[in-house]
Amino acid sequence: MSFSADTPAQRHAFYEDALAILLATLFMAVGVAFYSKARLAMGGTVGIGLLLQYATGLGFWSTFSLVNVPFYALALIRMGWRFTLRTAVSVSLVAAYSAFMPRWLPLGEINEIFASLMGGAMMGMGLLMLFRHRTALGGTNILAMYLQDRFGWRIPYVQFGIDAITLASSSLFIPVWNVFLSLIGAAVVNLIIAINHRPGRYMGMT
Repeated sequence: MSFSADTPAQRHAFYEDALAILLATLFMAVGVAFYSKARLAMGGTVGIGLLLQYATGLGFWSTFSLVNVPFYALALIRMGWRFTLRTAVSVSLVAAYSAFMPRWLPLGEINEIFASLMGGAMMGMGLLMLFRHRTALGGTNILAMYLQDRFGWRIPYVQFGIDAITLASSSLFIPVWNVFLSLIGAAVVNLIIAINHRPGRYMGMT
């Protein structure tokens, strides 16, 4: 089905947003489980949560939740209360899924290359679904979405720049080989979003 410039955008129904958020956050939690097991890093607040997990031994669900608290103010000021509420729900769902993931998906040994590629793909698809439903997963996602709305800066490029800084810090906690694989995973995440999340291509709105 094709859309012309005159085709009106169709808003997402509540149930469409709800289903998308439930599935997207589950994809994210599975991707995080792969990365956590393989001891890989990621950019953004997910990456900060993972690094704090490696450094402190706390569960990802707790570190990820704490990292996101300060960014809700930015979301409320810049993106509105509806966006902030959806984001808070998404963060909470990823944290809850991650807390139960060891029971749902008990992982033994996992190949690091597979974890990088498949985990990155899962997280990329999860983020893509969230972006299309005007939702994010915390600080850097909120910042990237705001910069696109305010200045027209493409989300994947802003996100990749932030991710590079976060990943550079990961060498304090994980081997260099794992850092390299993490960079590949980050590229997979952002490539999926860059190919599929283009302004004007996807017409669904909230």
